[in-house]
Amino acid sequence: MLPNRGSSNRRTVLSALTRFLGDTPLRVLVKLLVVSFLVGLVMHAFGWSPMDVLYGIRQFFIDLWNLGFHAVDRFLGYILLGAAIVVPAFILLRIASYRK
Repeated sequence: MLPNRGSSNRRTVLSALTRFLGDTPLRVLVKLLVVSFLVGLVMHAFGWSPMDVLYGIRQFFIDLWNLGFHAVDRFLGYILLGAAIVVPAFILLRIASYRK
């Protein structure tokens, strides 16, 4: 009698799926339903929608980007402010030392 390859193949696929999900598919589905309910409850309590979350994430990265360039702008501003005093003083000192 030949072994039933269908059930062995099904066990292999189910085992691979279980390894991928980290648990049996039914338990993962139940966990996802419970977590989805809790997250939906919290989002409803705060009056958030999925689009609000996406806009918030987008705005966070835009603010981070702008903050980075604002920091560079301030840094360059400090360099120019200092250079307004240092460069003329350097030139005057070079001129004064050139006469000697």
